[in-house]
Amino acid sequence: MNRPEPSLRERALRLLARREYSRDELQRRLAPHAEDAEALEPLLDDLKRRGWLSEQRVVEQVVHARQAKFGGRRIAHELREKGVAEELIDGALAGFDELATARSVWAKKFGALPADANERGKQMRFLMSRGFGGETIRKVLQGSGED
Repeated sequence: MNRPEPSLRERALRLLARREYSRDELQRRLAPHAEDAEALEPLLDDLKRRGWLSEQRVVEQVVHARQAKFGGRRIAHELREKGVAEELIDGALAGFDELATARSVWAKKFGALPADANERGKQMRFLMSRGFGGETIRKVLQGSGED
């Protein structure tokens, strides 16, 4: 039995039922199914007006999911990739304690200060790959518990 193709609204609601999407993400996901770009804008506007599409919730979800493992740079990059506005990103990361997170991530992975230059480089690259800034990494690898 052939089912009719789901409408753009049905596709959007199915996607939003699984997780939060930014407007740009949802637009990219729905664009291949839209007859024209003009048909998509009113739908996205309606979803936003009804509160079903919220960039603020996207930001909260990403920050909550990533803050224990990643630095501010990595989280901000992910949010930018999703098309979230810079002011929302800045607001979400304003209270983020990157140093405490970096120390926690570092302690879980290594737990001991580097013994030589090779080990120091390895630890620095690890923390950089997790999105921590240079100053934060320097403080973590100095080993003192104070800022």
